[in-house]
Amino acid sequence: MSTDWDEIGFVISSRYRIIALRRLAVGPATPSQIATDESVGIAHVSRALQDLRDRSLVDLLVSDDRKKGRVYGLTERGQELWEKIDNENLATE
Repeated sequence: MSTDWDEIGFVISSRYRIIALRRLAVGPATPSQIATDESVGIAHVSRALQDLRDRSLVDLLVSDDRKKGRVYGLTERGQELWEKIDNENLATE
């Protein structure tokens, strides 16, 4: 993957997008798990996940119809982007 600095800039411009990607790099999670793990508000996490999903960096792993227990995971592109951000130490909050 060629480095997509627009995507990297988009992710690192929000601490909540960083938090969501960092947590999902470990494995799939629900918004409430991410919020609890990182001690941040669930509304911020949900918004960050939606933004990341809009850019195909994360996927909803359950049916769109579900309102509870919505499990998210990184896409291959999201994983590659996170590795680049992490390796370059760009994820400073």
